[in-house]
Amino acid sequence: MRPLRVKKSESIEQTATRSLEFRLQAVAHYPEIMSAKGYVWRQLNQAQRQELLEWRKMRGYPWRSPPHRPNFGRLRFLSSAACYEHRDYIGHSAPRIDNFAGDLLAVLAAHANQTFAWCVLPNHYHVLVEAADIKRLVYQLGRLHGRTSHAWNAEEQTRGRKVFFRVVERAMRSNRHYWATLNYVHHNPVRHGYAERWTDWPWSSAAEYLAQTGASESERIWRDYPLHDYGKNWDNPEM
Repeated sequence: MRPLRVKKSESIEQTATRSLEFRLQAVAHYPEIMSAKGYVWRQLNQAQRQELLEWRKMRGYPWRSPPHRPNFGRLRFLSSAACYEHRDYIGHSAPRIDNFAGDLLAVLAAHANQTFAWCVLPNHYHVLVEAADIKRLVYQLGRLHGRTSHAWNAEEQTRGRKVFFRVVERAMRSNRHYWATLNYVHHNPVRHGYAERWTDWPWSSAAEYLAQTGASESERIWRDYPLHDYGKNWDNPEM
């Protein structure tokens, strides 16, 4: 599999423009994206979904709530959050997922020192950031969840519905951990069956990363920092 794709002659500005155009085009084709056969969750009937959710609950990993830790000298984190029971609340419609991605990036711009990679999927998101105060960033992401939950529940007339599970942050333990995580974030749409290549999914930083890094260097990083079992037990590809 070659998930990386970038136009070598394209500038960063051109890539950013193309990325925005791609996101707008994706709005029109969103039903096709969401019905992709590769996404197993949509192939399950209600009883199978409930069985899978119960299986995951028994093992604790999608519902666990570890306490948020202060930085303890670490500055780079993977922060992730999922919709409650992995339902597609973010991906209810193309405008919604697009607006949520914009709101998420606004929070990161205001409360993170730097954002290295991000990806928003219909039922969860990942961001790789540098944050001097990770507890404050997590708090602000929680506020974003509250605002969007209130708005979406009003839109769908489902007051009181739980929309998000809490944010989980993981500190980068080494340079290798950081680069593998960056690959993981950009590979997430492929991992979950929404796209064949990184740049096929419009709600991620993959296009900008590939333009800035270059094709050969991006492929070297992909080879040198493989994913292996990254995400096992807490980000099942079938969810």
